[in-house]
Amino acid sequence: KSSDVIAALRRELERLRVEIRYNSAVSEVLIKDKAFYALRIKGLTEAIYADAVIIATGGLSYPLTGSTGDGFRFARDMGHTVTDMYPSLVPLKTREEYVKELMGLSLKNIKITVTAGSKSIYTDFGEMLFTHFGVSGPVILSASSYIIPYLDKAEPIRLSIDLKPALTYEQLDARILRDFEEFKNKQFNNSLEHLLPNKLIDVIIRLSGIDPCKKVNSITRQERKNLLELLKNFTLHISGLCDYNQAVITRGGISVKEINPSTMESKLIKGVYFAGEILDLDALTGGFNLQIAWSTGYLAGMSV
Repeated sequence: KSSDVIAALRRELERLRVEIRYNSAVSEVLIKDKAFYALRIKGLTEAIYADAVIIATGGLSYPLTGSTGDGFRFARDMGHTVTDMYPSLVPLKTREEYVKELMGLSLKNIKITVTAGSKSIYTDFGEMLFTHFGVSGPVILSASSYIIPYLDKAEPIRLSIDLKPALTYEQLDARILRDFEEFKNKQFNNSLEHLLPNKLIDVIIRLSGIDPCKKVNSITRQERKNLLELLKNFTLHISGLCDYNQAVITRGGISVKEINPSTMESKLIKGVYFAGEILDLDALTGGFNLQIAWSTGYLAGMSV
């Protein structure tokens, strides 16, 4: 649990008698004589002096935790380059209104492919979730970081979901035929319960163009082919990303070209170090971004 990690860190801080000042927002980092630093604290007339400063204020994601971007301002004031920033590992918004009907539906073992125009930019296999505004879940969050460079371009961004990636077209067609044989005297809208989650059936029927009241034994080969294509290529149009409030991480930040990777010290100003998400470093889901935070924080601390 994250609370266990926090407790372990707190015990170590207490053991080392580290002073923690709560509710003391730093408003300015002042460089003194090229070797000493003063931290101006909001509400205090006196500054705090130090011979080294580690700036680990996070990105812009989850602003409720205090990640308000102050660290980027400190870095810019020192002459550092801050690259363009975007919310990343973030849910996606879609144009299709019917996603609201699917809200809360979780799909496992699906394959997604994201295209910008005619170019395939990301593919993945795993789990996803429908929301009232679009889609989320592990494969979607990872896809979001690949979509960012294409957001301002004219090409439409499409998300194609293969609902049955374990089956080829031929195998899925045979499966549908078996189900149709079992339900041959039933209406089409009562024939998909073995194939799809209940919440998805009405939407699939509507998109298939097949009359829901049509008897299964009278569905044409072309209609079955259209259904097959829909199941293997369920397509949504991406209209944008959610904001920083829902983003797991911030993409962009202080240019790593200006940081010594062996120490995390600024190449521009001696005695100033940076660690964590404030840096222009980001990765996919799976603990990689936590590892970046731990590794750069540890290295900065050891270097100081």
